[in-house]
Amino acid sequence: MRVIRNPRKLNRILERTSGNRKNIGLVPTMGALHLGHLSLIKQARRENNTVVVSIFVNPAQFGAGEDLKKYPRPLNRDLALCRAAGVDFVFLPNAKIIYPRGYSTFVNVEGLSNLLCGAARPGHFRGVATIVAKLLNIIGPSVLYLGQKDAQQAIIIKRMVEDLNFPVKVKIMPIVRQKDGLALSSRNVYLNKKQRFDALVLSKALSLAKSLFKAGVRDSSRIINRMRQLINRKKQAKIDYLAIVDLEKLEKIKKIDRNCLVALAVKFGNTRLIDNTVINYA
Repeated sequence: MRVIRNPRKLNRILERTSGNRKNIGLVPTMGALHLGHLSLIKQARRENNTVVVSIFVNPAQFGAGEDLKKYPRPLNRDLALCRAAGVDFVFLPNAKIIYPRGYSTFVNVEGLSNLLCGAARPGHFRGVATIVAKLLNIIGPSVLYLGQKDAQQAIIIKRMVEDLNFPVKVKIMPIVRQKDGLALSSRNVYLNKKQRFDALVLSKALSLAKSLFKAGVRDSSRIINRMRQLINRKKQAKIDYLAIVDLEKLEKIKKIDRNCLVALAVKFGNTRLIDNTVINYA
């Protein structure tokens, strides 16, 4: 496994290694790797000749007052995990390389970026789209691996890839959960014991939504109200949003008459967690 910090150097090496750049799998991360990330890496390893993992805590996707400075950065552990998983290259740039002095170009997927998490985190998805676009240009992968855990992010990136004609296939892999149902997240380390226990209500609320749908409930507001009641039983939980939305446009739907995304964001103390599930109508 090689660790490379310089974009041009990585670009040149990948051109020599892979010729026409086919069969390169890219897993973009901000580090603090967990089993969710490793599931993406394992899938990339199964399907590609060359696997690249990027580790970059992207300042462009953090807003004022967010956790950029304290975001976990266990680099030695991350590199060990990548090596054990059979990663070929780790791209490890710093902010000065990615955003040099005078940098002024950003990618914004309009509409989708202002909904759900984008409403509470203005500019967040502009930062996400920009860094992923840069990674696609630097690395030139044939397949980009993303997690369903960040469903809105995945939908936005797929839209960007299609709109800007990036020659890459986007694969969305299932959410990885702990045995008790909590979705894996690098920010879970911020939770104290009580918050960690209370956060289990998120997956329970999503399961409730699916159960209500299976029982014949199609009114989105009824399902959301039941989810809200369940989450509000946890005194530390502060709901940012609960929504049932279209899988492509992320527009709220009043009646479930198609496949849809049930998404939520809830804060426990200062830690904001997101989770989601897909309801298959057919």
